[in-house]
Amino acid sequence: MKKWIVMALAACMLTSLLAGCGSKDAADKQVDLTAFYTDLSSQYHWSEDPQTSQEGDLLMSSVEGELLESYYPGLADLATEQLIVKAPMMSSVVNEVVFAQCKSEDDAASAAEILQSRVDAQAEGGAWYPESMEAWGKAKVIQNGTYVAMIASAEHQTEIEDAFNALFA
Repeated sequence: MKKWIVMALAACMLTSLLAGCGSKDAADKQVDLTAFYTDLSSQYHWSEDPQTSQEGDLLMSSVEGELLESYYPGLADLATEQLIVKAPMMSSVVNEVVFAQCKSEDDAASAAEILQSRVDAQAEGGAWYPESMEAWGKAKVIQNGTYVAMIASAEHQTEIEDAFNALFA
């Protein structure tokens, strides 16, 4: 009888030790969105400096202030830990990205709604050109816990989506 009790206690201890070794939820994972964007810009030849850009680079710009409020009404009012909003300097090129870490999942859900409104408006005529509206129609808003992304890229849509999702795998 004592052997069975000892074995049962040992099994309980082993189970509790193994439970403590499990991986954390993706929502608990900390992701450096600036590093992620920097990697994307290097991989896809996005530049923010016309002076140092090379032939074939896509010139990107930060979206801030009044332009941010115009594109994404209410986004700046949400509590964020990290916020990266980039768009091409030429509006006919579809390559707009937003990466945010909000302070709460409720704020992330609100951000996702705001970003989806931008996608819908552009796809439904705001992007003007038929090819641009088609590309915006394929854009995605992805929420993973407190992290949210809006990816609208005519050339690299699926690759950027996959890279963002891989951050939480």
